[in-house]
Amino acid sequence: MAAMKRKSNPHRIAVLAAAALLLGACNVVDRVVDIGSEPKMSQIKNPVQARKYEPVVLPMPRERHALHEPNSLWRPGARAFFKDQRASQIGDILTVNITIEDEATLDNETARTRDSAEDSDITNLLGYEGSLSKILPSAVSAGSLASLGSKSSATGTGSISRSESVSLVVAAIVTQILPNGNMVISGTQEVRVNYEKRLLTITGVVRPEDISASNIVKHTQIAEARIAYGGAGVLSDVQQPRYGQQLFDVIFPF
Repeated sequence: MAAMKRKSNPHRIAVLAAAALLLGACNVVDRVVDIGSEPKMSQIKNPVQARKYEPVVLPMPRERHALHEPNSLWRPGARAFFKDQRASQIGDILTVNITIEDEATLDNETARTRDSAEDSDITNLLGYEGSLSKILPSAVSAGSLASLGSKSSATGTGSISRSESVSLVVAAIVTQILPNGNMVISGTQEVRVNYEKRLLTITGVVRPEDISASNIVKHTQIAEARIAYGGAGVLSDVQQPRYGQQLFDVIFPF
């Protein structure tokens, strides 16, 4: 029995190692299973109930009570006499217009040279310089006890050229109203064409005064804006470097 157990140990270790590799590569397995299928669309979820959702906390001024005019049809902050069509409550929807035209060019060049030298000798030491030959080896001279020198140089050149153009329109939901009246918005949009899925997310803080009469706000008027535009699918996989190449770029120091 003991011999049988000893023989089965290597097999058991191999099975455990294979199981560990399968668990570590579960993402790869999922991708293999999804070969030939289009990317799955995510379900509509309440952004407040997301696992990593955190309410926005910002410095706020003192609370001001709304002024009521009993003999006037006009309401402070309204754009119309009878009803304000702009988003103002939690759950209201507003349109965000995203137009990004970004272009940057950077050239950097650095050159550094360093040269140092140091000599140390003892030619006169209260008359005892002649006794150094009795202490030090015969090949050592009191006039050249130590001589040090170093040279170093470094040269670096870098160039960056970037151009981005994004024009999108997305609807967002008011998820929180801050004490000063500003609104926290969150919006997600998914579009799937054949085997490629595009995902757009936006979050930020909006002032009610910046919302136009047609219930539209520009992305430049959103404070703490977080805009993400990406995708998943066959084309996105082809455009990404292989996992081995990414790992090599991270761990290779040169």
